Amino acid sequence: MDVDVVVIGAGLAGLVTARDLIRSGLDVAVLEARTRVGGRVLNRVLSDGTVVEIGGQWVGPTQDRLESLAAELGVATFPTFDDGENVLVVRGRQRRYRGAIPRLPRHVLADLGQAQLRLDRMARHVPLEAPWSAPRAKTWDGQTVDTWIRRRMRTRQGRDMFRLGVASVFAAEAAELSLLDFLFTSHSGGLLDRLFNVAGGAQERRFVGGSQVLAEALATRVGESVRLGCPVRGIRHDSESVTAHADGGVLVRARRGVVSIPPALAARVIYDPPLPAGRDQLTQRTPMGSVIKVMAAYDEPFWRADGLTGQATSDRGPVRLTFDNSPPSGSPGVLLGFMEGDEARQAGRWTEGRRRQAVLECFARAFGPRAGAAREYVEMDWSDEEWTRGCYGAHLPPGTWTQFGPALREPCGRLHWAGTETATVWAGYMDGAVRSGERVAAEVAAALRDQG
Repeated sequence: MDVDVVVIGAGLAGLVTARDLIRSGLDVAVLEARTRVGGRVLNRVLSDGTVVEIGGQWVGPTQDRLESLAAELGVATFPTFDDGENVLVVRGRQRRYRGAIPRLPRHVLADLGQAQLRLDRMARHVPLEAPWSAPRAKTWDGQTVDTWIRRRMRTRQGRDMFRLGVASVFAAEAAELSLLDFLFTSHSGGLLDRLFNVAGGAQERRFVGGSQVLAEALATRVGESVRLGCPVRGIRHDSESVTAHADGGVLVRARRGVVSIPPALAARVIYDPPLPAGRDQLTQRTPMGSVIKVMAAYDEPFWRADGLTGQATSDRGPVRLTFDNSPPSGSPGVLLGFMEGDEARQAGRWTEGRRRQAVLECFARAFGPRAGAAREYVEMDWSDEEWTRGCYGAHLPPGTWTQFGPALREPCGRLHWAGTETATVWAGYMDGAVRSGERVAAEVAAALRDQG
């Protein structure tokens, strides 16, 4: 098959790329390894027909490109349930509070507030287009977030709470990622309050019908250009063309190629000739986060009658963050929890039965005995998913941005790179994936025009 552009991956980034290129009058083929579209966006249907999201799900303020896409596709949103009090579980005791600030000792709150103020100030100095050019880039990229926490924060409880916040964004431990990467991601998403919060933050709203409907509607518009069940094993590229070799003898020759899968997966493709050393070294240093997303369904959201939002934070895992994930109708009641970082990796070695028991015990500590008697339980271990191998996205260990950062978006001849990891705004989020698709489509279209 001969086309103008071959796109590897039918997640949001790849599908947006294809949509925009087709609008430019170009012939496009999209090759997707899975038998579905959506990538890290995935719905699950409960036994009663209720749709829940076991992949990316939220949209919030300033995520303009994702909202624009939803409006174009006719997909509505509804607010994450946020009425009532939140729960903080510390040493097995439940504390209720309103708003974004938990009931902690004043000296702990002061410690957290000072840390956030300092980090927000630092993040503003990280250029989104070139984080490696920040005035203190080498210093910040030469340490982990945990190093900064241990040096700058004064209270044990404050340090633990901040580490939990890091895990909630990266699905990785603070000791695993570069401080510069943390600051870039914070600036990319509008600083820490926006990343952490529900009201006014990244977790503010959900999509009616589940977020995967966005990808499915996009795929319908892209049409027969999308080929499922076609894992790309090799890419041959030269000064004239790009040829993708997929399972089943599928071969697509194009004038340009777009790889829209995460860098760690892109590294598993065999390139002929090999990619430049800087690009290959980069992909060796972009591990995916570790997360198991879990949900328990009940006849009703009983916590609402108790005056609770369904949002809980705990000092004890394996589930340390919980949300109300009930459908717009309010029935059934659904609690959503996350196992992240080290706790996800440990729980991934357990049986599903053991994970279910541990999850329901966590829910019961936050919301009482009724939370331990779910009528249905679902989970998704993204590290175990063959064509993802982790979520929410890639994180960069120390030294990666300053040594290899330019290779993240820089084309390699006729090969171009997309995916939320390549975004400069809302990197790591669905909005970032959409933005990356729009960017690379414009980049490829311009390159083809220049070719004549």
